[in-house]
Amino acid sequence: MNGETMSDDKNFDNEAEDTRDFRFELPNSSPVQPTRLELDDELKFRCHRGVSCWNECCSRADVTITPYDIIRLKNSLDMDSTEFLKEHTVPFELDAHGVPGLKLRTDEDGACLFMKEEGCSVYEDRPTACRYYPSGLLAMKSISEATDERHFLLISEPHCKGHDEDHIQTIGEYRKEQGVEIYDDLNHDWYQIILKKKSTGPTIGKPSDMSLQMFFMASYDVDRFRRFVMSESFIKMYDLTDEEYAELETDDIKLMEFGFTLMKQVFFGELVIKEREGAWDKRVEERREILEYRKQAEIAEHQRKQEEARKAALDSGIDE
Repeated sequence: MNGETMSDDKNFDNEAEDTRDFRFELPNSSPVQPTRLELDDELKFRCHRGVSCWNECCSRADVTITPYDIIRLKNSLDMDSTEFLKEHTVPFELDAHGVPGLKLRTDEDGACLFMKEEGCSVYEDRPTACRYYPSGLLAMKSISEATDERHFLLISEPHCKGHDEDHIQTIGEYRKEQGVEIYDDLNHDWYQIILKKKSTGPTIGKPSDMSLQMFFMASYDVDRFRRFVMSESFIKMYDLTDEEYAELETDDIKLMEFGFTLMKQVFFGELVIKEREGAWDKRVEERREILEYRKQAEIAEHQRKQEEARKAALDSGIDE
């Protein structure tokens, strides 16, 4: 590492005081303090089958996954997203307000389910965090700034012997080699949603249960989200072209990106997706009719129970 990087690292804690960050957890939990890096900083590292710690990081897996990770993995495994989430993920909370996150499921010993003796069984479609290791993405947004910053992390753990390999390249070169650039680009809007919510803090407050359900579905359960978007009620509400709906019906990435836009509309009121003229008023009226129907049904049910109780009292010879 050069001296500039070490200087940045010293200021890391000070910057955190007025900056909210989002870090991907590396493939295994580590107590080692990370070093902050930039694209031009050098990384001395190489992982291959001949290294003595082969598969060690995968045997203690703690992998946070992204929306694009799920698309790649579920398509690689030829699974519906709902089925993939059930079999291969476990939930956790991204923040104190319960915004949902997902980690890859492990076996009882903490090993990744995709780890085989010969290596990763989904290597070509492995998640973002696995591609970065032993580096990682650090997306940061200052409370006072409108845009986010992108930095990187490095953790050198004692068990990892890849750092002893005689192979040096920049972080930028390593990202290109690992094919992680497209992952960051396609997930960028999702990172922004998380960062913006963290940076606005109490001004946004705890999202409603409906908003959290929308976040989960649009972020992770892409096939269920597609059924929602292609439903009659959604099409009546939002003014998209036939071509746009056709794309959303067949293209997972277009659907994922549309989901990010819809989440910004739900969480932050960014009205980007055009609603059909009069659709909102019609929806409010329909909901008013539904609520009135439910109210009348509840009144009728209450009256029925009262009548049953009165008859039961009369049959037993007890005055009301």
